[in-house]
Amino acid sequence: MTVTFSLPDQDGRTVSSEDYAGKRLIMFFYPKAMTPGCTAEACDFRDSYDDLLAAGYEIVGVSPDPPERNAKFREKEGLPFPLLSDEDHSLAESLGVWGKKKNYGKEYEGIIRSTFVIGPDGEIERAYRNVKATGHVAQIKQDLLG
Repeated sequence: MTVTFSLPDQDGRTVSSEDYAGKRLIMFFYPKAMTPGCTAEACDFRDSYDDLLAAGYEIVGVSPDPPERNAKFREKEGLPFPLLSDEDHSLAESLGVWGKKKNYGKEYEGIIRSTFVIGPDGEIERAYRNVKATGHVAQIKQDLLG
């Protein structure tokens, strides 16, 4: 499956799949900026950024948060990669990561935490669906870097 997108980043600039043509991309979907689980996940990616970049992978985070919230999150946590706003969750829906969730007994719709490794041709090479906030970055590094 080819991943195509055009979304605003934390600064309101449009970022599209064309910007990553010919590059390898790790795209992680997180439910809500500045929450404990999403902070842990984003910081795991931040702490692994240099290793993944050296291996030829770009990283981008995606959430339904507006750009302003993502900007605060990026600045607060020192995240070196763009955070994209999928406010209408069209990209999340197209990849099957928007759906029913349960939290404290309440059912609602939202992002199902997932990460995709996208090849230089825009095709999904690996999909990590419904992952835990902590630990899955280590698994991705193991799978991609050995």
